[in-house]
Amino acid sequence: MGPAARGAGACAKAIGAVIKATINTSMCTTKAIPPSTRAAEVPYDRTMDSLIEPSSLAGLKPDTIAISNVNLSLGTGAARVHILKDISLNVASGEAIGLIGPSGSGKSTLLMVMAGLERPDSGEVVVNGTAFNALDEDALARFRGRQVGIVFQSFHLIPTMTALENVAVPLELAGNPDASSRAAQELASVGLGDRLHHYPTQLSGGEQQRVALARALAPDPAILVADEPTGNLDEATGKQIVDLLFTKHAERGMTLVLVTHDTALAQRCDRVIRLRSGRIDSAGADRKAAS
Repeated sequence: MGPAARGAGACAKAIGAVIKATINTSMCTTKAIPPSTRAAEVPYDRTMDSLIEPSSLAGLKPDTIAISNVNLSLGTGAARVHILKDISLNVASGEAIGLIGPSGSGKSTLLMVMAGLERPDSGEVVVNGTAFNALDEDALARFRGRQVGIVFQSFHLIPTMTALENVAVPLELAGNPDASSRAAQELASVGLGDRLHHYPTQLSGGEQQRVALARALAPDPAILVADEPTGNLDEATGKQIVDLLFTKHAERGMTLVLVTHDTALAQRCDRVIRLRSGRIDSAGADRKAAS
């Protein structure tokens, strides 16, 4: 058993701890699962699909996102803030959309709702024909693991693991017997074939974000969400990451949801959605990107 396999249980906890600083992890499973567990028992068991109940919004083309009348508030009492207000949005299969808006407009929160990392107070979220409302926390974690790839601004790599081990973690948790070889292929595809055994501290910011992208792509998700993926990078490195992101989107035909403050970057998407004060701005919604 390789070092990535030995560390898979600890890594699951580490990932949860890292992400806790930026998102609500009450929805993420914290149960450590050894990579040697039989496929039928791993958290991303595909046979669980048969247990998912159909949604009133189901019947959409596969690999789409459908959000209907979503509201979400955070905090309690006088500190409670209404973040998302009556949001309805459909994203077609293979489409790239850019979510833009000022700080506090709700764009990152909307992305987290799409990814199943935040549950709305009301409304319905359907991703790839599956209604999140019908899933408990474990089922939702299984769904995310196989259908949604996530790239964060701050990389969220596990510092005690090499690039290869970081990318292999979600594959091992899914019971993939070829986790290491698949991880190596993904790293080579983002230009890091010669950096497999380097630790995050031995990599530049751009290289760390490439590792994070390879990790998100490794399970071959239907949907890739990226929250300010160039926010911690210089302009030249950021452009390289963006080019790579759109190249992978085109190669794999997956749906892409990109949150950014950069209007020029958003215009590279098929569609731009502007949020303002928790609502989709009708003046900027569904605007086609410039060709």
